[in-house]
Amino acid sequence: MTLQQITIEIPDKVLLAEKTDAESFGREILVLAAVKLFEIGRLSSGRASELAGMSRIEFLLNLNPYKVFPFAAELDDLENAHA
Repeated sequence: MTLQQITIEIPDKVLLAEKTDAESFGREILVLAAVKLFEIGRLSSGRASELAGMSRIEFLLNLNPYKVFPFAAELDDLENAHA
């Protein structure tokens, strides 16, 4: 798998406020981005789990703290099929 690197600038004050280091904060940003992109339907759970750096099962099991239902798209499809 080929990886691309993206650089973002985080003010030191943000890291201090979060009581974290740049590496940990960067990792959290990746997970948050993966969750949000999955939630809005831009990434499948498989692709989102790759972005988050975890297995698909681990990703799906970790959606609850973010209040994201892992099968929202499937539920919407079922509801629309019976409408």
